[in-house]
Amino acid sequence: MDIKNKKVLVLGGWGLVGNAVTRKLVKENPRQIIVTSLNKSEVEEHIQQLKIEFPDMPDDFFIGWWGNIFVRNDFKDENRLELLTDPEKRKILMKDTMEEMTGEVLASSSIYQLLEKHKPDIIIDSINSATGIAYQDIYTTYHRIKTIMEGNPTAETMMEEMEKLMCTLYIPQLIRHIQILYASMNKFETQAYVKIGTSGTGGMGLNIPYTHSEEKPSRVLLSKSSVAGAHTLLLFLMGRTPDGPITKEIKPTAAIAWKKIEFGEIKKRGKAIELVEVDIDDAVNLVGKLNLKLENEFVSKGKLTSVFIDTGENGTFSRGEFEAITAQGQMEYVTPEEIAVDAIYEIKGGNTGHDIINALDNATLEPTYRAGFMQHTAIEKLEELEEKYGKDSVAFELLGPPRLSKLLNEIYLLKKVAGSFKNIVASSAKELSDKTFNLIKENAQLRSEIVSIGIPILLPDGKQLLRGNEMKIPPFRGKYELDLNDENINLWAKDGWVDLREANMTAWINRIKALMHEVEIIPSNDTSSMHVRNRKYWNNFDSIDIGKVVGWLFIKEERGERMKA
Repeated sequence: MDIKNKKVLVLGGWGLVGNAVTRKLVKENPRQIIVTSLNKSEVEEHIQQLKIEFPDMPDDFFIGWWGNIFVRNDFKDENRLELLTDPEKRKILMKDTMEEMTGEVLASSSIYQLLEKHKPDIIIDSINSATGIAYQDIYTTYHRIKTIMEGNPTAETMMEEMEKLMCTLYIPQLIRHIQILYASMNKFETQAYVKIGTSGTGGMGLNIPYTHSEEKPSRVLLSKSSVAGAHTLLLFLMGRTPDGPITKEIKPTAAIAWKKIEFGEIKKRGKAIELVEVDIDDAVNLVGKLNLKLENEFVSKGKLTSVFIDTGENGTFSRGEFEAITAQGQMEYVTPEEIAVDAIYEIKGGNTGHDIINALDNATLEPTYRAGFMQHTAIEKLEELEEKYGKDSVAFELLGPPRLSKLLNEIYLLKKVAGSFKNIVASSAKELSDKTFNLIKENAQLRSEIVSIGIPILLPDGKQLLRGNEMKIPPFRGKYELDLNDENINLWAKDGWVDLREANMTAWINRIKALMHEVEIIPSNDTSSMHVRNRKYWNNFDSIDIGKVVGWLFIKEERGERMKA
């Protein structure tokens, strides 16, 4: 797509890659570039420098935003550790991640509000998301809980630590991030999303020499790779969603360098490393136990200063460190400018060969001709056995979701009482409601088979429910008793209850009318390959194949059509 006159949002714009991306974007003449980073000072510094470098740009060409995109907007400027320490905020953080994504959770998120404000056409995401999530370090949380449990824990202490553990879980955070990102981009019509991802190990394998502990490789490092891989697969799915943005990911498999080379203070986590003076007489006798924490810490004698190379998010390296990791046969490295060129070229429709989403599309095993040809044979055999044993095969609720079983059973009931599409649309909603209720009332075996797989039956009055020992909907969320009101009943009926009410029968009549209309508008002399679901596919409306109907419904009503073959 053309970047000219488009609004571009660069997530992580202050960082090494984001910095290069921002500069490379200017010559593409976008309408505006929104630069983001975690801290306000970083954004202001970056924009100030950009305005110096590009003085001819309009005053509002570079726009800044700062904060944590993985939390709600109210928390975006707060330190995560402080959020976890605050009981009330910790509970909100946990709820935002672990419970269903409601409209309130979406609208309160920092990503949603950022996109709502600026409505970018293009997003280039250069945030090191895998590091941000995985380096919360669930293993440290585990050891802290273990130590507390081995002591004399109170219920209050255990509750606090368990809540912190729930907030630290990697995958729920990543899933919620993608859910919010996708919904926000869809809402505000973002056209393209490019992620600058990571392999987690700089392209090296399990033999990577650089680690975070005595393990090689450490679990924390492998967590980063795991999150990065999960992130890629979620983006792979987003790229297969018809109404989603064009989705790409550039995944460098080398160290990324560099931002600047100079002499100055060496900082760790944003703070200068303190120099302590340790006398030879301060040596510790290695007897008994080694205490990892000093009772009396050494006094600072100044700051560590040296010559360094700043590699952005990967840290500040000495000459020795940089020389070692970039040596041939080690991580080696790639420049941020090369990454930026690839990202922009991909947005413009070029093929760099470095888009991992496209690579996965080409490497995965897709549906085959043989399977498509044999599907008809399998269906015929199933139908043959149905006739032989006098048993209709409707739904078992082993595949899921419950809505599939609900819809299959509803159209099956309509098939039993009406026989054809034509008869369904010729009937009134009340007639169909009465007939399906009488069928359920008189056919104990059918009734039993539906409720026994966990699908309840809502009777026509909407006040009575037939159910078995298990109900798939509503799902268990920690409470065995739930409020019964019209809103909940309608929601549960939609998601997984066979609904015999007149309103639902009206919905089915309208669905079948739409299905038939789709076929009837095909010219009778059109024998092209354009149409798959023609009169022959639907048996000229004289009989009903329930699986075909629900498959059509999932495409048309659920917007669940497969995008790529």
